[in-house]
Amino acid sequence: MTEPSGETAPEAPEDVEPTEDVREETGPAETEAAGEAGGTSERPAEETGEASGKPVEETGEVSGKPVEEAGETSGKPAEGAGEASEQPAGDADASGLSEAQAELAAQRELRARIEARKAGKDGPVAAGAKLSGTAADLLAAVRAVEGGAAKGSAFYEAAEPVPGPPAPGPAPVAAPRPPASDPTTVPAPGTTAAVREVLARGGAPEALAGQVAAALGEGAATALADDPWQLLAVAGVRPEQADGFARALLGPDCGPGDPRRTVALTVWLLERAALRGDTALEAGAVRAGLAAHSVPDPDGAIETAVSEGAVLLFQEEPEAPEETEEDAETEEPGQSGENGEGGEEPPALLGLDRYALAEESLAEGLARLVRTATADTWEGSELERAAGAHGLVLHTGGEAARAEPVALAPAARERGLRALVAVHSDEGRRALGAPGTEAVTVAALLSGAAGPGRDEDGAFALDLLVVLDAPQLDVETAAILVESLPDGCRLVLSGDPEVLGAPGAGRVFADALAARVCPRIASRVPDPGPLGELVSGIGAGELNQVEAPGKEIVIVPVRDAGEAVHRTVQLVADSVPRAFGVPPERTQVVTVGHGGSAGTRALNAALKQRLNPGPGRFGGYDPGDRVAYAPVPGRTVTGTVLSADAEGLRLRCGDEEVLVPKERVESALRHGWALTAHQAAGTRWPAVVAVLPGDAAGGLSRSWVYTAFGRAERHLSVVHGVDQALPRAVAEGVAPERTTRLRPLLEALLAASEE
Repeated sequence: MTEPSGETAPEAPEDVEPTEDVREETGPAETEAAGEAGGTSERPAEETGEASGKPVEETGEVSGKPVEEAGETSGKPAEGAGEASEQPAGDADASGLSEAQAELAAQRELRARIEARKAGKDGPVAAGAKLSGTAADLLAAVRAVEGGAAKGSAFYEAAEPVPGPPAPGPAPVAAPRPPASDPTTVPAPGTTAAVREVLARGGAPEALAGQVAAALGEGAATALADDPWQLLAVAGVRPEQADGFARALLGPDCGPGDPRRTVALTVWLLERAALRGDTALEAGAVRAGLAAHSVPDPDGAIETAVSEGAVLLFQEEPEAPEETEEDAETEEPGQSGENGEGGEEPPALLGLDRYALAEESLAEGLARLVRTATADTWEGSELERAAGAHGLVLHTGGEAARAEPVALAPAARERGLRALVAVHSDEGRRALGAPGTEAVTVAALLSGAAGPGRDEDGAFALDLLVVLDAPQLDVETAAILVESLPDGCRLVLSGDPEVLGAPGAGRVFADALAARVCPRIASRVPDPGPLGELVSGIGAGELNQVEAPGKEIVIVPVRDAGEAVHRTVQLVADSVPRAFGVPPERTQVVTVGHGGSAGTRALNAALKQRLNPGPGRFGGYDPGDRVAYAPVPGRTVTGTVLSADAEGLRLRCGDEEVLVPKERVESALRHGWALTAHQAAGTRWPAVVAVLPGDAAGGLSRSWVYTAFGRAERHLSVVHGVDQALPRAVAEGVAPERTTRLRPLLEALLAASEE
């Protein structure tokens, strides 16, 4: 199947198709400069006026009129962030590393350890041993390329030459793009100045210099001058914009088949796929994407990208069909090997090395936990018995079922074991509230801000780790987490498989469930009340009419997006506080996307005007504004603006004060009265207003509705303008699965260990 966590960056490039699993919020937000490079400016949000105070309608559904989607974002520069605040600045983060910096430092260190450990292996992860014929030849050739013994061209058939304009000589192929940069790192002034000069020569906005320098590293200016298509490393830059920049720099020496262009486009397509949650793409999909961008020889482009090491090629072994007793009795001698293993050969996959490394490391780490755990007999529930006997256990269930894995930690401590519970968000941690339950967020655990210490090998001092909200784990975070667990440690992953997946690439929990390589315990505890009944029915594909005597569920029909915005403001500011006693700061608005006339931008503008009007003198923000902050890509934290000073904006996020450096305000911060469902996943609020304007119908799916409606603890208002698209999405809207490699890797590793 795509996140985008209580996480994600507030927004991402909007040219991704608006499917259920699109993570508009996953990558860094596009900047004004990126928009100048060729995007269109977003139209100002319509003002909605004051709420009328009219009673909320409870029944009836009308069809909303489609409205135009807004164009590319055009964020305002954070000029005011440096202004002195009248309020005294807090001294949190005044010394030492911030949590975001510590988290990123820990990730860099652990990734280096993963790479070093893999470099010491004798060979790649065992997979494909049972292949024969063409598939076996292809896999052997792929491994030869990965090991440096052959070039990618050794196993590609020669492509027919495509006529094109003559070139004075072969264009140099760019080196693979450097790994994703640390978003909190400020490039050296000299590097940024040199990049600015190159951008000016190519007619690109000089305001992009900081992002280019951060993405390409110390030699960014030289890399960009030699290969102008490296501009695609900046979030929000489109291929046509990079083409214009290249033509301005290179003149007639570049063309649509330039190897530098084709390699950069191949990488760009895979990075765009990662925003949708894919860790790899079928080679056919990459060929189609290259052809859509006028690459004359897509097969040759893929060959070049593989041979240069910019992307990797994978071919997994086919799945053998299950054999019944009747098949075994009627099978002719020698018939089973007639067609290899008898299964259909999976398509070849292309992927980026960062995700390939993460998936292989995660598969090896999970297999290590399975093999090294000492089986023990624990008395208690089914989950407790499974955790005692196995190193890896998967637990599924809704919100009420969270109590079951949480109870494992104190039970393990009574047995003398070191146990810990980790959750996705601070709100989720505070919601546990069980006496004696020590819970931390996954981010705080990895950064070292909370949880046990590490030994000399970097492993946590733990015997049992229980991870809630497991569907929100992307493959890179999961790999770092599992790599940090010592041999013999037990790992319990718990979550609701019906919610939207992680904001980052991968589908760790779903792949582990599908692999069937460890015990899977399904909770029988139902979610209580009308809200629990409604959400449970949605998970089963049914949008039921639920009795709600306490008005736990209210339907507010609207005709168009403008009315949707107006009624949302009325609900948050007046109706919900008056009827249920839930203040606006504890009511969360959830909508389908960032753009459009009733997306997060329009809703946040209207809600700010009503709830905290002000000039936005600190980079577009005022003290008291509710915000969504992405300290690192893949994680969203909600909070409130406290003040601003020369260093940046100071926020109150839960119990902590957080500093957002002024150079990151524009890219990492957005108003947060309204969030997307991906951003809201992993957190719940007393009251939720789900906004479904007419133009949102195409973005609805069962998992989106399940996630959005499931964020409400006491009350849910549905601003409904999609008519029959809502029940249709619940009944039929199953999103396509993400393309990943974790499942076959797990099956190969753990099947081999059992043989």
